[in-house]
Amino acid sequence: MPRARRDFALDAAAASGGNGPMADLVLASTSPYRRELLARLRLAFTCAPPGVDEGAVKRSGREPAAVVAELARQKATAVAARFPDAIVIGGDQCACLDGAVLDKPGTVAAAIAQLQRLSGRSHELHTAVAIVHPAGLVAWTDVTRLTMRPLSDAEIERYVTAERPLDCAGSYKIEALGIALFERIESADQSAIQGLPLLRLAAELRALGLSVP
Repeated sequence: MPRARRDFALDAAAASGGNGPMADLVLASTSPYRRELLARLRLAFTCAPPGVDEGAVKRSGREPAAVVAELARQKATAVAARFPDAIVIGGDQCACLDGAVLDKPGTVAAAIAQLQRLSGRSHELHTAVAIVHPAGLVAWTDVTRLTMRPLSDAEIERYVTAERPLDCAGSYKIEALGIALFERIESADQSAIQGLPLLRLAAELRALGLSVP
């Protein structure tokens, strides 16, 4: 997540040393976190905003896992309509406690309150991915279970002041200082916590003919 940024809408020269054509790969997202994760695979790709009405899907009354799966599919499908010959990756994510979605806090006070709820408890992180390509659709959802250690109010306030995780569901940045809030993480792919499960994604892209690595 927040590290030194660079432009990940890569061209062929950046991705392949100028020795190959531009890959028809599009990330249906404007998230800097997903952009940075996908760039780890060193493939040429373009980013495109999906323009999906996320609020309508979230108000549909579906279970959180179904909501993120539908949003990932809609994002990929919307962008694929503009890039019909490309491989398009859409993604969405939510944190859940007792079946309720933990939204991005937006304010310091809300982040503190959210961490107080999570303190000493386990919650789930659902990370959905959909890949739309000329021959069809591949979709899956990764589930991570995270257990936060008991936190004092002073620890919570120090953390929020230090990292200001106001744009993160659950009010933590686990790839940075937020790791100190946890006592256990159960996950098949820890890159999913940041927004894009790279183990399965790399396998799917290889199956679609891309060279990874």
